[in-house]
Formats: sequence, structure tokens, C-alpha cells
Amino acid sequence: MARLGHLTRRFFGSLRPGGPRRADVEWVVTQLLPSELDLWRSMSGPDRRHSVVVARRVELRLGHEATREVLAAALLHDVGKTQAGLGTYGRVIATVSGAAVGRDPETIKAWTRTRGFTRRVGLYLQHPKLGGDLLGMAGSDPLTEAWARQHHSPPEDWTLPPEIAEVLHEADDD
Repeated sequence: MARLGHLTRRFFGSLRPGGPRRADVEWVVTQLLPSELDLWRSMSGPDRRHSVVVARRVELRLGHEATREVLAAALLHDVGKTQAGLGTYGRVIATVSGAAVGRDPETIKAWTRTRGFTRRVGLYLQHPKLGGDLLGMAGSDPLTEAWARQHHSPPEDWTLPPEIAEVLHEADDD
């Protein structure tokens, strides 16, 4: 049920155009490597706004333990969504489609081997892997890359320190 609430808030929040406030963008610039900043800037305005909210929550909860790598993980956990090229309504269809097939990895992989909208749905549903790949190519810290890959995985599959992973997960309200 918490996931439905999260998705509902994200949907209505995504209807407002534009990115984060200027002060937030200036803060983000101080947290990311240049290659990571390029990736962050490629994200949609609503995704960038969401990422700042998540990162600020992490910073508040962890205080001095909110290292640059941890804040980058919060800011870039959804960067793989850029590879799908879906807007708000396409993402809704992708999310419902993923739920309908039980997020079956073989079905989702098969969708990515097609063309058009179905391929984009498959890519969207694989955004954690794609985001990890992008961050790896950008030279991100292994922690940042790992969180992008694992942020939808069950806690027993997380490789980050548990106290960091739990804060990142809770801050995402997922």
C-alpha cells in the first residue's frame, strides 16, 4: 500500500513542469562529479525535483555521514529512467505492465528486444540496471552505482552498509 501512495504522489508531482529551484541546483552541483552532473541534468524536471527531495532527506537523517557518494546515490538512483524516453503517462503504463507480469525478468527482457513503445516499457522497467551501467561508465563511486542497481531490490540483496541503504530506501518513500 505504501508503494501505491508513493506512486500516486510521484504521478501528481510529475504533472508540474520544470526542475528544482535554483538554490537546489546549486547545491547539487557541489555534490556530483562532472560526469554525474551531466547524467543528472539529462533527467526530467520532475525526476530531478524528486532526486533533490530524496537527497535532502538523506542529508538530514545522516548528517556528517551523508558523504558525497551517498548523496550522489540519492540524486542519481533513478537515472536509468532516461534510457526509456517515457513521459508521465507512458510511465504509468509501464508500471502497470510491470505489475501485470509480476516484473518477470524474462518478459521484461523480451520487451526490450522489440521496437517502439513496448521496448521503451521494457527499458523503463530495467532502469535500476541501466542506471548502474550509466553510473559505472561515468566513473561513479561503487556505492553510488550499487544503489542505482539495488534500490528496488529486497533488503537481503543490498550490498551497501545496512544503515546507509535503509536511509536511502526510506528517503525515496518507495
